[in-house]
Amino acid sequence: MTPADAPAVHLSGLRLDRGGRTILRGIDLTVPRGSIAAVLGPSGSGKSTMLAALTGELPPAAGTVEVFGQPVPHRSRALLDMRKGIGVLLQGNGLLTDLTVAENVALPLRTHTTLPDALIRRLVEFKLNAVGLRAAADAYPRELSGGMARRVARARARARAPPLMIYDEPLTGLDPIASGVIMSLIQRLNDTLGLTSIIVTHHVHETLPIADQAVVIANGGLVFSGTPSELEGSADPLVKQFLRGEPDGPIAFDAVKRGGAA
Repeated sequence: MTPADAPAVHLSGLRLDRGGRTILRGIDLTVPRGSIAAVLGPSGSGKSTMLAALTGELPPAAGTVEVFGQPVPHRSRALLDMRKGIGVLLQGNGLLTDLTVAENVALPLRTHTTLPDALIRRLVEFKLNAVGLRAAADAYPRELSGGMARRVARARARARAPPLMIYDEPLTGLDPIASGVIMSLIQRLNDTLGLTSIIVTHHVHETLPIADQAVVIANGGLVFSGTPSELEGSADPLVKQFLRGEPDGPIAFDAVKRGGAA
């Protein structure tokens, strides 16, 4: 398989350790290009730890991580080059409070490109227009609602047009209307621009309607991988407990609270 034919993400036999403790083991996962994958699981199950492996922040203890057919490197220069093809929207929004909305979105363009100022301004206008916030260009993050700030962060993450977008808990702290806006935006941009998106979340019912693939992580491993309809029809006790939010079952609440890995 050539890199051009390879899936966006391929994990094989992945084991991830933190602080001498194994967080995830035996992870096999393929995310096709152009799809939206929802990585679900309770808090502390290791979802964000897997994200750290995708971005090269956490080297595997065993197994392989490939992005667009290439192993994720761990040398600084090669890793920086690879990360140019990945946009990451972290928990919270990470906006710089002393910069305006437009300046926040322009920051990666000014940092990582040599584009002239006039072109950067046009690109920023385009990115803000795409998330419905062109009129807020001169506002500061403190003047925005939580949903608006998340959309600005989305525009900044997409500023350099990376083909792979990773969202880490994009709905945290948002009301149902703002959550719907964010999910609709992710789907629309994914379809329009031909992106691949991975949404790391525990918000099941808001995320599944736009997902092509659903993955559930719990108890240190991958316990389900399939379509959203297959997930909702699963008879697996662990999956059913998670979907229904039941306190008693194979996912131990105390173990989740002690896990410390989102």
